[in-house]
Amino acid sequence: MDINKLMKQAQSMQKKMQEMQEEIARKEFVGKSGGGLVSVIMSGSGEMKKTLIDPSLLQVEEKEMLEDLIVAAHNDAKTKADEESKNTMSGAFGNLGSLPAGMKF
Repeated sequence: MDINKLMKQAQSMQKKMQEMQEEIARKEFVGKSGGGLVSVIMSGSGEMKKTLIDPSLLQVEEKEMLEDLIVAAHNDAKTKADEESKNTMSGAFGNLGSLPAGMKF
């Protein structure tokens, strides 16, 4: 086993993973709840960019439901961002069988 070759491979993979994470962070994900009455737009890094609320929910008696829908929409967007990240990373690094036991990325 050539340790220099292994180290170069690890550095290359680390750089590729960082590039992929940066790409995901630039993407936007839309989470919806309440049948689309509330939408949240979130970056891949988890920053909430915008919240869209249907005017029918802007009533005092709907306050608690609106708060719950905002949280649900945010969680939906976060789930989508996490899934995209997982799929992208596993697609790029799914076959790391050539690494020695104990080395993980």
